Amino acid sequence: IDLLKFSTMIQRQQTLWLILATVAAALTFKFPFATGEEIVKNTTMKQLVETTAANNFFTLILTIASTIISTITMFMFKDRSMQIKLCLLGLLIAIGILTLYILEMNKLISGTPAIWALLPALVVIGYFMAFRNIRKDQKLVKSLDKLR
Repeated sequence: IDLLKFSTMIQRQQTLWLILATVAAALTFKFPFATGEEIVKNTTMKQLVETTAANNFFTLILTIASTIISTITMFMFKDRSMQIKLCLLGLLIAIGILTLYILEMNKLISGTPAIWALLPALVVIGYFMAFRNIRKDQKLVKSLDKLR
């Protein structure tokens, strides 16, 4: 990577928001969204369960997709229209992930959200703020083009 291009990319606010989304999504593999008990199949025993991104197949796939999309979006800084599309896709996926976590937590007996439940919300916030900043940049470039 060209050092000048890299420093230009890092200086943009949307890159920082996308880094937040990427890191928060990656951390959901390690830290639980909620903890609670569930009944073991074919028994009356209960076991303690932590819901993470790896517990549910759809959550796993969507979290991997979200992490990849946010990383790719960071490096698409020269194509703002594609960045906007990828941000919107990432935002929809992040909202879907958050919904899946809430549904999984509701399946638990006495399930309580962990402090790490903020991570999926940070992914949503990261995508949304990146989208806003990319759109702001695009409007600025269009207004400068009109002046020429």
